[in-house]
Amino acid sequence: MSLSTDTLEHEHVFLGEDHDRNEKRVWLVIALTTAMMVAEIVAGTIYGSMALLADGWHMSTHAGAMLIAAIAYTIARKQARNRTFTFGTGKLGDLAGFASAIVLGLIALLIAWESVLRLANPVAIDFSQAILVAILGLAVNLVSAWLLKDDHAHHGHHHHDEAHSHGHDHDHDHHHAGHTHHDHAHDHHAAGKDNNLRAAYLHVLADALTSVLAIVALLLGNLYGWTWLDPIMGVVGGLVIARWSWCLVRVTSGVLLDALPQAKTMSREIRARVEVEGDRITDLHIWQVGPGHHAAIIAIAANRPQEPVFYKEKLKAIAGLSHVTVEVSPQV
Repeated sequence: MSLSTDTLEHEHVFLGEDHDRNEKRVWLVIALTTAMMVAEIVAGTIYGSMALLADGWHMSTHAGAMLIAAIAYTIARKQARNRTFTFGTGKLGDLAGFASAIVLGLIALLIAWESVLRLANPVAIDFSQAILVAILGLAVNLVSAWLLKDDHAHHGHHHHDEAHSHGHDHDHDHHHAGHTHHDHAHDHHAAGKDNNLRAAYLHVLADALTSVLAIVALLLGNLYGWTWLDPIMGVVGGLVIARWSWCLVRVTSGVLLDALPQAKTMSREIRARVEVEGDRITDLHIWQVGPGHHAAIIAIAANRPQEPVFYKEKLKAIAGLSHVTVEVSPQV
């Protein structure tokens, strides 16, 4: 049976469901952060405040990291239909998220290192001014966090941070002489976690955490003279942020290397739908091609081989399975 041109030709656009919204919000947060950064640096320079200068330059590192996320969104959108990208540009966000995670880790190490140096060489602190800076920074970060909040992550779409399971399942009895077909199931994909947005959100959250810890340390230091508490809180904040960075590295690298924890669940569901009446899957590969989008290559050995579209119809209801290639051969 021949397949029509309409069936064979299709796009490979696997962007996240809220790609445009997320892109606009990241740019808005960058504008907000940059404005606050410039204000602090200018005020610190005019009034000779090291606290304002330090916080301003600290915010610049997070603004730079979020710029990576914003550029990734823009490039992914503009190049979404560029045939050079075999499976679209959906993974560009994970690549940007991985880069942002590395930057976040470096910032965490820098915060911890500066705090250790401050412990060894204490300096006088202008508590009232430092507290004001920390409160202003926290306010900006809370607004930014609200803008970057992933709505799907708060409405029942739970995802694990682990990335140990490989997205393929082998039964190496390859019989690929039969029919081959691939198609999309765009109407049946899950919302999916946007790791690019998550990276930007973690940068804002990291800045907010340092502000909260600084406020606590400065208030107690002002009341009891505990100047050592400020650098101690810096070390604690650096360690917490480093852990967030490591989790983000694991998740994004798992996507980039096609190692997905949800692949086992999807594999079981595919097998349950296909392996009936003596038919069996001899080779199965599953990988993520974008937020909420997965691709699968399925080789089937069948007692009574059908056209690939027959098996594809069985898989349409699987959430998140957006691109399917089916190869069918007779059972031996």
